Amino acid sequence: MTITTEDILDCANLSRLALDEKTAQNYAGNLDKILAMMDILDGVNTDNIKPLANIHEACNELRADIANSDIGRDGFQAVAPMVQDGLYLVPQVIE
Repeated sequence: MTITTEDILDCANLSRLALDEKTAQNYAGNLDKILAMMDILDGVNTDNIKPLANIHEACNELRADIANSDIGRDGFQAVAPMVQDGLYLVPQVIE
């Protein structure tokens, strides 16, 4: 597939963008290079390749998701700047 300068100018017109002829030619050339690279990648045989979820082989070790009813609220509220009736008080932001 080849992208022409006319294609770029038509797309720019539909997008309400002002492009001159030289810029449109530059964009068309760059897009042609990108599409040529995609054609090369399309030709690569990936039949026996597993999908890649992460480029690193290491996996995160996650803790078990166990509900814990003791969150130690008293300890946290002891160091909080302002607390009233078990609630954290914050400065008013919106008037």
